[in-house]
Amino acid sequence: MAPATTNKTALIHSDAWTRFDYGPQHPLRMERLGLTWRLMEAYGLATLPGAIVRAPEPAPESALAVYHGAEYLQVLKAANGGRPPKLAERFGLGPGDNPVFPGLWDAARLCAAGSLLAADLVASGQADRVFHFAGGLHHAMPSRASGFCYVNDGVLAILRLRERGLRVLYVDIDAHHGDGVQHAFYGDPDVLTISTHERGDYLFPGTGFVEEAGTGAGVGYSVNLPLEPFTDSSVYLPAFEEVVPPLFGAFRPDVVVAQLGIDSHRTDPLTHLALDVQGFARAVSRIAELSPRLVCLGGGGYDLQNVARAWTAAWAVLNGVELPSALPASFAADARRYEFLTDSLWDPAEPIPDHRRVRAQEYANRQVEAIRRTIFPIHKL
Repeated sequence: MAPATTNKTALIHSDAWTRFDYGPQHPLRMERLGLTWRLMEAYGLATLPGAIVRAPEPAPESALAVYHGAEYLQVLKAANGGRPPKLAERFGLGPGDNPVFPGLWDAARLCAAGSLLAADLVASGQADRVFHFAGGLHHAMPSRASGFCYVNDGVLAILRLRERGLRVLYVDIDAHHGDGVQHAFYGDPDVLTISTHERGDYLFPGTGFVEEAGTGAGVGYSVNLPLEPFTDSSVYLPAFEEVVPPLFGAFRPDVVVAQLGIDSHRTDPLTHLALDVQGFARAVSRIAELSPRLVCLGGGGYDLQNVARAWTAAWAVLNGVELPSALPASFAADARRYEFLTDSLWDPAEPIPDHRRVRAQEYANRQVEAIRRTIFPIHKL
């Protein structure tokens, strides 16, 4: 299958992820990564002409220390054996969202390494578009784990790109607000962060309102588009179009880092948005069209069939490949094992009830208008 695009692309994937497990009751299942890889393989996307596949080596501690505090990193290292170290709770580790599991430190280093490798490939010109789908852990703070995230690989990738003097736009389409990345660059006018997400008064982390626009010289460089529950693709995509392309044009980034969480899907068990895979893929396509160079990261997604289908579709988009809708026959065993409810890459139409759609549309319209009123003038839009 030859790619239609002339862009040089790279896929970052490691079989080492099979070693790690948050625990049997935790919603973040590492097996989603292997499942995604196998669907990509089944479609022939792992051997595309002109595309490279790279496996990262775990990053050194010094690479994480560019952003994360020394004491916090010592606690993560001490947790690698799978038992909570002293002071674990002070740093957000423990039962619940951020459990201590065997290999935690190794997993954190591997995640960081994949996103740093993606940034290096783009910055050096070895690739124009890179996808590290194990990355995108956007909630981690400098000295605290949060929301299933231990190190903020997106922040580390952006900082690596900034070291090269590159102007970076970060766009996050996960259902959860990209609070950790916003926090890192809240006063920095050389990094524009845009997050579309379910409104924070309904969903973790409880942030991401339009009023969170930055501080000091960074006012206007943190952009948030919160959305009402049951926002579907027919509402999401026009709102995205009203906000994101104009800001791309005004900011003129050298490189874009995109977090492609698929927990915005209508069947995700943790969230309340209502996108379908084809709407998600269209948003990814628009990001790719707008980006001079592009680092894509994974992110959230807790219904495994959605993760595999959506990220496979995203990798196809980055390579300009149009996939047949029927899942390949060679993937049938996985589809049965993971109880796929569809044999198609795409979702069937499932209209939102009118009263919910109207409410979602009205809320999105108000948020877009608020952004146009408060953020756009700063960018001379």
